[in-house]
Parts: sequence; structure tokens; C-alpha cells
Amino acid sequence: MPTPNPTPPPLSQPPGSRRLTQLSKREEIIPTFSKSFGSFVVEVAKVILISLAIIIPVRYFLIQPFYVKGASMEPNFHDNEYLIIDELSYRLGSPHRGDVVVLHNPRRESEFFIKRVIGLPGETITISDGQVTITNTDHPDGFVLKESYLSKGLVTSGTLSTPLAANEYYVLGDNRPSSLDSRVFGPIDRRELIGRTWIRAWPPQRVRAFSGVTY
Repeated sequence: MPTPNPTPPPLSQPPGSRRLTQLSKREEIIPTFSKSFGSFVVEVAKVILISLAIIIPVRYFLIQPFYVKGASMEPNFHDNEYLIIDELSYRLGSPHRGDVVVLHNPRRESEFFIKRVIGLPGETITISDGQVTITNTDHPDGFVLKESYLSKGLVTSGTLSTPLAANEYYVLGDNRPSSLDSRVFGPIDRRELIGRTWIRAWPPQRVRAFSGVTY
């Protein structure tokens, strides 16, 4: 009788093959350093792009920060105060009398002034005997502007009468003796106005938001 073939021995793995299989699986689960760093860079780039998409329109079309330099707006605004300027209001509407505005220096575009709007388009501004008189359609005989925000006893120097065109504004500093304003460089075109002073953000003890002035 033929002898039955014995049961073949179980196949054995070559030495080290189990370890290689485990390492292969491990490599699939844990990314290499280069891959993880690349993903990190991509995520950072996404955050930066999204931030810029939000910040740039706000910075250039809605609000801007400015520092006060000089004494032309004392006692209401002092040197080195940090202001937030609202640009949106003047994109949607017109400046009002009493607004404190930031504008381009009409003689040097790269410089900025902070002044107060005194005269509106179509009015005539007269300065005489230390007072400012406004003549317009509602007051054809003129009225003396009562400016409660000025220091007590302060007068507006000069003697002049200036009619304003349909797109012109007359601006003065609150510290009239130390202000370079429309008495010197004349009316301001609407295009030179950047925006109105919205918030004083520094120093902490003088933080406040500004609203319109009632005359």
C-alpha cells in the first residue's frame, strides 16, 4: 500500500516579515514630518488670506487709525492721542456742522489735518470781531455760531467773508490761535475729507465715542 503523504508543514513567514508588516501599517497611520509641516503651512496660509480679506476692506474703506500731532484741537484733542476715524458715514451721507474730521492737507496730499467742520456747502462764512457768522438760506441775515466746545474766552482771529461752493466745507481748529485752517488755506473740497472722528482709543482715561454737536 502506498503510504499517504504526510500533512505538509504550515507555511512559515521569513524572519522579520511580521515586523515589516507592522512597520508598513504604522507608516500609513503616522504622516511623515514633511507632510505634516506642509499641511500646517497650508492652514496658516488660509488663516492669513481670510484675515486679510476681512482686515483690508475695514482698514481702507470703513475705519482708519490716526495719531493727533500738535495743539490745534486743544482742549478737546491733545498731542499723541489715538483716534479711530469713521469713513463709512461720509460714503453714505454728508458731513455735518460740528463734526471733527481728518482731511488731507490741501497743500501737501501726504499730510493730514484734524479740524472741525464749521461751514457747509452753499453758506457764507464771515469772521469778524472774534466771532464766526453763518449766512445760509435758512438765515439770510446770518447768525453767530455759539461754540460751546471752545475754551472760555477764546476768540476767532481774522476778518474775512468766504462763500462756499456746492462741494466745499469750511474747517477750523478748536485752538484758534494755534491752528492752520480754512482761514489760511481756504475752503476744503469734499474729496479731501477722509472721515469723522469716531472713537478716542488712547489714553485709557480719555477713551470715548464722539457724536454730533448741537448748536
